[in-house]
Amino acid sequence: MAGFTHFDESGSARMVDVGDKEATSRVATAEARILMSAETLALIVEGRAKKGDVLGVARLAGIMGAKKTPDLIPLCHPLALNNVEIDLQPVSDPPSIVIQATCKVTGKTGVEMEALTAASIAALTVYDMCKAVQRDMVISDVRLVMKDGGKSGRFENP
Repeated sequence: MAGFTHFDESGSARMVDVGDKEATSRVATAEARILMSAETLALIVEGRAKKGDVLGVARLAGIMGAKKTPDLIPLCHPLALNNVEIDLQPVSDPPSIVIQATCKVTGKTGVEMEALTAASIAALTVYDMCKAVQRDMVISDVRLVMKDGGKSGRFENP
């Protein structure tokens, strides 16, 4: 299982030992998109959704999701996050909301999974709050946009 850090020599899953690593400043940004009808997007943007402020609730859910990442992803280390920022941008063509989540930490391991979880949970929250008016919304394009810090340095996804 060469190259896969979460497997030992025999192929068994393991938590990576970061005990000897130096704590450094790390940041990661991930994004997700939720596609919907123009009518659903208008409900959100105009604040007419029956469940309330869709974007505000999704922002909070994304932050909470980042903080709960090690509870959701079995081999993630618990991190004391320094900051989580969630940006939700309505887009008219195609009708959608693009979600960007940026997580920062000073630690011994990266925050990519926290950023990916935050973006995903925010998108799922938009879906949950709007499913009564549109069940065929699509969550797509969940991806790491950028990470920086640690031994591997900077990565930018084209």
